[in-house]
Amino acid sequence: MAERADFLVIGLGAMGSAALYQLAKRGASVIGLDRFAPPHTMGSSHGETRITRQGIGEGRDYVPLVLASHRIWREIEAETGAHLLEACGALVMAPGSGTASHHGKPDFVRTSIRAAREFGIAHEVLDGREVARRFPQFLGLSGDEIAYYEPGGGYVRPEACIAAQLSRAAALGGAIRTGVEVLAIVQEGDGVRVETSAGTFAAGQVVVSAGAWTAPLLGAPFTDLLSVKRQLLHWYALDDARAYRADAPVYIWMYGTADTEYFYGFPPQPGEGSVKVATEQYADATTAETADRTVDPGESDAMYRRHIAGRLAGATPRVVAAAACLYTVTPDRGFIIDRHPERDRVLVVSACSGHGFKHSAGIGLVAAEILTEGRSRIDVAPFGLGRFAPASAARG
Repeated sequence: MAERADFLVIGLGAMGSAALYQLAKRGASVIGLDRFAPPHTMGSSHGETRITRQGIGEGRDYVPLVLASHRIWREIEAETGAHLLEACGALVMAPGSGTASHHGKPDFVRTSIRAAREFGIAHEVLDGREVARRFPQFLGLSGDEIAYYEPGGGYVRPEACIAAQLSRAAALGGAIRTGVEVLAIVQEGDGVRVETSAGTFAAGQVVVSAGAWTAPLLGAPFTDLLSVKRQLLHWYALDDARAYRADAPVYIWMYGTADTEYFYGFPPQPGEGSVKVATEQYADATTAETADRTVDPGESDAMYRRHIAGRLAGATPRVVAAAACLYTVTPDRGFIIDRHPERDRVLVVSACSGHGFKHSAGIGLVAAEILTEGRSRIDVAPFGLGRFAPASAARG
């Protein structure tokens, strides 16, 4: 006999835990399913830190999502005492000439500035000389760089965010089933049947937030639209941490104009004596099932030589730790927040293309509003499937 609820959430990582929490907060009957026990290390949302910034260089359409996320995380902190959001400041820097690209978006720094001005987000525009004076961890600056500095940016703690939202969802009456692999999603009349390794579940509507497992689970058109990319994170030992002051920000440093000429990173965490840095790659695809989740020492060595040497004060080539994670990426590196084109009771909120965690609490709110009220107060039309036509057609 099927286990029933008004709503099912499939995948309880960044987006799914947020959607489950928001639905439970509304008093809805909701069950969350995950094949692992989140937070876990198999997908995109593990580790200690993720950058958050509110002046979004990927475009203004994202800003309401991150503003909602910051508000929600502060609310959860007040309710639970959890520490989720650290506003240490965020710096986004590029050469002063040219249009440096990031996440496939040209002129990323100036787009960040325009977004901040439009939404009234506190920020400063700095040149390379001022960056070097205020943040001496950055080496080799020419002085003519352009930088966007946002004091309210910083980092969120992804595993803590997921755990807090799942805990709050459970306290509010939401049910959580872990170790459950979803095998099929079948829309029947005015409901949806979900076949799993633990039996059958049934609901009026379903949220699919399965990250790297989304395309195999849903089939076309998602098999054509989504690709999975393995990404690497590296922690290098510091031989001198004095350049990292108390106000050291998170950062995205585009030191060239090509989309591959950049890295991002975080200030040293208390007591660690190392810096976490990464870049991103979109050339090589993998799958959730076959991805290599180990990091070869040669990969960390190449990262250091290409991106870090001579650019970060005190950073040595000695690797303290390294990790791999997965991005689920669309052709334009944007989000998907839309109904399934052939199953209108299935809402897809996966594929955040490597820049989604900062928006995840807001996306959970959007999903809950769409399911319970029929529409979201935040405009998510820019994240619809219709923009990929003819690979995918918009719903009528």
